[in-house]
Amino acid sequence: MAYAIFFPDPLPYAEGLRIQSALHQARLDNRIPDTVLLLQHQPVITLGRRGRDNHLLAHADELKRRGIDLFEASRGGDVTYHGPGQVVIYPIVRLGIAGTDSHGHLHNLEEIAIRTCATYGVDAWRREGKSGAWTKAGKIAAIGFKIQRWVTQHGMSFNVEEGLTGFDLIVPCGLVGEPVASLRKILQAQGPSVDAVATTLADHFASVCGRPLERFRYDHVLPDDVKSVLRP
Repeated sequence: MAYAIFFPDPLPYAEGLRIQSALHQARLDNRIPDTVLLLQHQPVITLGRRGRDNHLLAHADELKRRGIDLFEASRGGDVTYHGPGQVVIYPIVRLGIAGTDSHGHLHNLEEIAIRTCATYGVDAWRREGKSGAWTKAGKIAAIGFKIQRWVTQHGMSFNVEEGLTGFDLIVPCGLVGEPVASLRKILQAQGPSVDAVATTLADHFASVCGRPLERFRYDHVLPDDVKSVLRP
């Protein structure tokens, strides 16, 4: 059994990173089982290990004026944006089940995004040589992760709502001229809620990765082993 923890309100990126890091160390030490975080972030632009400043189209002062944080992240990938209206899934899992290496983990995350789109009647697919998931309206899911001693950190963002205007301030994932899609952009009024999509992502994670999930809300009762890590 693995845990899924849902967060009710958008988190500052620094707080999300603190929680991830604490749980990642606990998983390395085998103090907790595999744990998946599903959340929204407050507006932030992150640069991955391949991130380039020229893919950032606004100066730090402009980002601050707009209330958007800027972080250099330890994940792979280039530059991306997170904000309310987007579900971020952070699997903190020990590889070896349904994907034994980084390529298997990438494939699984892409499959989760593709199946989530299919749940809402949207066709999505992979693109050769690129990570993530694409639709007819553009890229809907971006992936960047880190593996240390076979335990993963960071993960995937999935665009649900419109209004993710922070993408206008970057070259997303370094892909010039590539549009960014969301379920709301494609489905309009029939688009699902963020909470519904978070649940769907968890459902498909459990199926694709072969890990049944015991589900918790961060603001309610947490399992004792996680609580001891996050709230000592």
